[in-house]
Amino acid sequence: MSAGAPASRSASQLARGELTVFLCGDVMTGRGLDQVLPFPGDPELHEEYARSALDYVALADRRNGTIPVPVTFEYPWGDALTELAVAAPHARIVNLETSVTTSDDWERKGINYRMHPRNVPCLGAASIDCCVLANNHVMDWSRAGLEETLASLWAAGITTAGAGRSSDEAWAPAVLGTPRGRMLVFGMACADSGVPRAWVATDGTPGVNLLPDLSAVSADHVIARVGKHRRPGDVVVASLHWGGNWGYAIPRSHRAFAHRLIDSGMVDVIHGHSSHHPKGIEVYRDRAILYGCGDFLNDYEGIPGHEEYRPDLSLMYLPTLDGGALVRLRMVPLRTERMRLQRADEAEATWLQRVLDRESARLGTRVDLTDDGYLEVAMAKRIR
Repeated sequence: MSAGAPASRSASQLARGELTVFLCGDVMTGRGLDQVLPFPGDPELHEEYARSALDYVALADRRNGTIPVPVTFEYPWGDALTELAVAAPHARIVNLETSVTTSDDWERKGINYRMHPRNVPCLGAASIDCCVLANNHVMDWSRAGLEETLASLWAAGITTAGAGRSSDEAWAPAVLGTPRGRMLVFGMACADSGVPRAWVATDGTPGVNLLPDLSAVSADHVIARVGKHRRPGDVVVASLHWGGNWGYAIPRSHRAFAHRLIDSGMVDVIHGHSSHHPKGIEVYRDRAILYGCGDFLNDYEGIPGHEEYRPDLSLMYLPTLDGGALVRLRMVPLRTERMRLQRADEAEATWLQRVLDRESARLGTRVDLTDDGYLEVAMAKRIR
């Protein structure tokens, strides 16, 4: 459970039986970001267009000004730390899309991310409770890198989900204690997000919890797995790395899979990621489905291409739940500059609201921009 919130706000929420959760998309603290942190690892890369992680730092420097290297562990989070202090979430969950290792056994897959284990306090600076590891970069430095990633996070008191030293461990939920009971986080990945099928965890092999497909049979298998762990009063988050990096379209298979999990009564929140930009939101049977949360921390600043998606903009998702049901969903619009998050200005927040409202309207959900510059799902105005 995360601490440090205004006591009155937290107490009033608890009195109503409510819990607020911080969710975001991809936290990519490897490669360029690792190089600006206090303990950078070996910058050597094996990419077609870059041979050193420092190349990405140089791109960011040219775009918005020199980054004050080395930065503090708090630096990349920037204004997100202030927003977390105000929102006082009872659980903080991210998709950590990097290996945390000094291994040199790199996978030949084109792009490889790793953060030095001594930079794990960067995650602690935001009091992250759970890192979901079911994604296409956690094993960029092979199975040895995955095992060191797990050990490094556990040593820092951060729970994990979606990868492990065996299939059972990869399937096991992260169990987070909150003032209102347990929150279970199940991490899963799909091949359509770029996860190699060879990375699947088996009985005797470390790996990722990789779903074979998004069929009804696979959904029922997930439901059965959740049922083995869920107790009365638990809140369950299904965290899914699925789909491609660009584009707003949501495949029918993704929507059907999410609906089936919620229809079962076993899953309360769908936390989707992989897309480099936010995608539409659906409120289905009073449960939140975030189909794509977009990138959050990365080293893409200065890389040209896909400007129409505004990859420099990101969102903090702060759903408030009552027994798993969505009470409200507030989002904080942010912009990355000099590898640091800062509050988006009015024009940027308006752009995000218009895009998210347009895409969410296809799913029966409205998104408003509040007078104080936040985005909110308009619960009373949902399309029926």
